[in-house]
Amino acid sequence: MVLGTTSGAGKSWLTTALCRYYSNQGLKVAPFKAQNMSNNARVVSGPAGVMGEIGSAQYFQALAARAEPEVRMNPLLLKPEADTHSQVVLMGQVSAELTAMPWRGRSEKVWPQIAAALDALRAENDVVVIEGAGSPAEINLHASDIVNMRVARHADARCLLVTDIDRGGAFAHLYGTWALLPEDERALIQGFVLNKFRGDASLLAPAPQMLQELTGVPTVATIPMQWRHGLPEEDGVFDDRTLSAGAVHTTVAVIAYPRISNLDEFQPLKNVPGVRLLWARSPADLAGLKTTDWVVLPGSKSTAADLAWLRAQGLDQAIAQHAGQGGTVLGVCGGLQMLGEALIDTAGIDGNAPGLGLLPLVTTFEVAKTVQRTQAHFGAVLGAWAALAGVSVTGYEIHHGQTAQHPAMAAKGDVAREVIPGIAWQNPAGNVLGVYLHGLFEDAAVLHALFGAQVPTLDSVFDGLAGFLGTSFTPGVLDALVAP
Repeated sequence: MVLGTTSGAGKSWLTTALCRYYSNQGLKVAPFKAQNMSNNARVVSGPAGVMGEIGSAQYFQALAARAEPEVRMNPLLLKPEADTHSQVVLMGQVSAELTAMPWRGRSEKVWPQIAAALDALRAENDVVVIEGAGSPAEINLHASDIVNMRVARHADARCLLVTDIDRGGAFAHLYGTWALLPEDERALIQGFVLNKFRGDASLLAPAPQMLQELTGVPTVATIPMQWRHGLPEEDGVFDDRTLSAGAVHTTVAVIAYPRISNLDEFQPLKNVPGVRLLWARSPADLAGLKTTDWVVLPGSKSTAADLAWLRAQGLDQAIAQHAGQGGTVLGVCGGLQMLGEALIDTAGIDGNAPGLGLLPLVTTFEVAKTVQRTQAHFGAVLGAWAALAGVSVTGYEIHHGQTAQHPAMAAKGDVAREVIPGIAWQNPAGNVLGVYLHGLFEDAAVLHALFGAQVPTLDSVFDGLAGFLGTSFTPGVLDALVAP
C-alpha cells in the first residue's frame, strides 16, 4: 500500500509505477483505492456488464498493471459539485441516498462493499497495489477512516509512506505522520520514500539514518524530480515547467472554471512537440491568441454554475471575440453545453442558464445519466477541424444533459452541422466544435490527424515509470514487499 504524508506527495504516481513494475515481473496485478475524490472519472466495466465510473488514477493504474479496469478497483468515488457537497458514486453508480448522507455517517454504510471488493481482488491476483488518500494521520477523520489505515489493517498491507521533499519539511512530515499513528498501524509501514528530489542525494545524510533510529523505519527510495513523467495530474493542473520542447506553433488555452472535470484528458497534448497548454482564468489569458490557437471549454461537474463564473470573469466576451475572428474553439461535454443557446433544467439536476450562443443547440438535463464507452466516426468536418473528417475515434461519455438542434433557430436557417450523430456538432463556419466524447486526445488517430505527431504511448510512459523505481529503490526492497 502507498500512503502519503500529504495530498500531492506522489501516491498515484508511485502506485502506477508499482503496478507496471510488478506486472513486468510476470505477476498478475490489480490496483485499488477504496475512496477517491475527483472529478476526473473514466467509464469502466461493472457488475453484470453495466458500465460505471471510477477515478481516472485507478483507470491508468489498471492499464499499467495490464488489467482490465473495473469498478471494484475504486468502489467509492466522490465527485465534488460544490465546496461542501459531492455526488457519491458507489460501485460505479450514482447513489442519491449516499449523496444525501453526512460524511461520517457514510463510512459504515459503504465499508462492507469496499472490503468485499478488496477481498475479491486479492483472491484473484498475485499482487494488489493499494493507494491511500491524503494523509493517514488526519486524526479528525481516523475514527471514520475507510481509505487509509482501516484498509491497511484489513489487508495486513505492507505500506510505503511517500513524501514530497521539494515542498520542504519532508523528514518532519514523515516523522509526524508516523508518530500520530497508533502503534499497531506504525508496524505496517515498511519504508519511507522521498519523492521529487532535486540535488545531490549525499547531502541527505545523516537525516535518513536519524529518522530510522527514531522510528525503526528505513528510507528505501529517493526518487528524482520529474516534470514530464507523462501521467496526468490527478488533482492538480499543468504548469509552464511541463511545456513541450521546441518552437511553439499552437497554444491551447483551457478555461479553468472552478468545477472543471476530466482535465486529465488533455495530458497527451503536453507531449506533442510545438504545443503549449495554459490555463485561462481571465480575459488577459486569451489576449494575443492567433486564430489557429485553440480555446477549449472542458467538462464541468456543474455546468450552469461554471458558466456563471465564466461570465463573471468576462471570459464569455473573450471567447466570443476569439470565435468571431475565426479562432478555433472546442467544447467538451459541459463545454459543449455552454457553447449552445440554452441550458434547460426542469429536473433540478444542474440549473437553467443562457448559453454562449456559439452553436445553435439547446441542452436539457435529465435524471438518467449517460455513462458509456463510445466508438464513433467523424463525418464531413469542415474548417479548422477538417482534419478530423473520416477519423474513427474511441472515448467515453459521462453526462446528464441531452443536446439537440434549437428548433426555432433551425426554422430561421441557423443549423448546426452534426458531424457525429448525437455526439458532435460544429458551426457553419467550421471553427467552433462541440463534442460529448471525452478522451479524444488519448486516441492516436485523432492526434495524428490534428498534429501529424507521434506522441509517447501509455505503455512507454508506464515502462518509464517502472524504470525509475528500479534505479531509485534500495536493491531487494520491491521484491521483499511482495514476498510470501
